[in-house]
Amino acid sequence: MTAGNTTGTATGAMTGTVSGTASGTVIETRGLTKRYRGGQLAVDALDLSVPAGSVFGFLGPNGSGKTTTIRMLMGLIDPTAGSATLLGQPMPRANRTVLPQVGALIEGPALYGFLSGRDNLLRYDSADPTADPRTRRARVDGALGRVGLTAAGSKKAKAYSLGMKQRLAIASALLQPRRLLVLDEPTNGLDPQGMREIRGLVRELAADNTTVFLSSHLLDEIEQVCTHAAVMARGRLLTQGSVTDLAAGTRGRLAVTTPDPADAARVLKELGITDVAVAEDRVTGEAPPPDLELADLSAALVRAGVRVRSFGVERASLEDAFVALTGEGFDVAG
Repeated sequence: MTAGNTTGTATGAMTGTVSGTASGTVIETRGLTKRYRGGQLAVDALDLSVPAGSVFGFLGPNGSGKTTTIRMLMGLIDPTAGSATLLGQPMPRANRTVLPQVGALIEGPALYGFLSGRDNLLRYDSADPTADPRTRRARVDGALGRVGLTAAGSKKAKAYSLGMKQRLAIASALLQPRRLLVLDEPTNGLDPQGMREIRGLVRELAADNTTVFLSSHLLDEIEQVCTHAAVMARGRLLTQGSVTDLAAGTRGRLAVTTPDPADAARVLKELGITDVAVAEDRVTGEAPPPDLELADLSAALVRAGVRVRSFGVERASLEDAFVALTGEGFDVAG
């Protein structure tokens, strides 16, 4: 579902300008909950705060409640309990006022394959009751240019690669000025080149002061493009904050590079280092406790005849933070 579908069918005419909240947040939820028939709890008392101007990563394994949350935020389904505001207005009550200022790509692009990319956008724009038909072609050309599809605008959408289809879907969300862009797994199914294209586009949008709310199950994606993130698991929010702070709150890992990895792993285990792993000439483990000096570890390795090429505690990554929070991992790069 793309923004053309969402805003065209759910919003009607825009009735006013949405003001931001005093706290500078564009999305805020309090106790937001969704329980489906049969008792399945998809989202459990979610308290979320998305700062204006951020690229906010909504991170969690598939099935953690991310898409359900987005559908509630966009007014597509009603919550069982709790509240949500977009751009300072309550949802879904303020749909007609809010959604014209929000672009969204939810559950993949919905395109007409028999139409060209340009004609797809013309159709989406014509479905928007707030769009001035006199400037429609200029808006469409501008949106195509913004996502790098000007040269492919006359090609039928069915001939587009998946990355091009995703970019065209994002273009449909950018036909009108948007204060907030909501992207649900925008790189799903893309090859590495397609993923780079979408990530580059997100960075460009953020540079233009558009707040981007990006749902993903890929840790690498969040670390590369996001300024802030929230971590979901099994319908519950585990943590949220700046990406730097989330990683900084986690102890890094001890890393040793050596041509003697088996001996190094044995010595580290004997010294009480846990979670020791060997990958070719690299040995890693949990950072040592405060009472165990790095210099003592290094000296012990040398005494045991281990040839040490590099040694130290690496900065924690977002993956380390997630594993520390949940005791499990998920896709790093897809």
